[in-house]
Amino acid sequence: MWKKFTKDNNGFTGLEAAIVLVAFVVVAAVFSYVMLGAGFYTTQKSQEVVHTGVTQASSSVELSGDVIAESTDNVEIHDVTVFLQLTSGGSSVDMGKTLVVYSDPNSAPVELTLGAGFTIVDRYNDNGDNLIDRAEKFEVNVPIDSYNVNANGEFQLEIKPPQGATYTIHRKAPAAIPDIMTLV
Repeated sequence: MWKKFTKDNNGFTGLEAAIVLVAFVVVAAVFSYVMLGAGFYTTQKSQEVVHTGVTQASSSVELSGDVIAESTDNVEIHDVTVFLQLTSGGSSVDMGKTLVVYSDPNSAPVELTLGAGFTIVDRYNDNGDNLIDRAEKFEVNVPIDSYNVNANGEFQLEIKPPQGATYTIHRKAPAAIPDIMTLV
């Protein structure tokens, strides 16, 4: 009778199958944990990228009104005035850190900064700082007399806030240069 129990291997086959099954379950659990962790990491990084993109896109400025040019000699444009405001839903833009890049077909691009290239002439709905906030408009003057923009001359101004999209203004001088003109 004892021989019958010692020579029977049926119990060991079931035990081995159970061990293999448990091993597969453990490996599957570890694999799924790693995959879920990688998925959560990817989702978090994607969320950060979307948040950064929305922040950058929402903090740019736009033109609010006409581009006005002035001439003192009726030969070339001396000053360009633009009115800037935030885009819809945008966050504040610091004009002290904003660059205005001037370029034309005959000149290399030149970076202009507040006080050393462009000035804020007037502020509408102002709260006393250099930030363009919601409902504020800044009148910005860019002197371009040293670039010799004559009749039919083209030029471009790029407004580059410290964070956000660049706003490009491309204009052409009229055939005759009056004292004050609206550039289209």
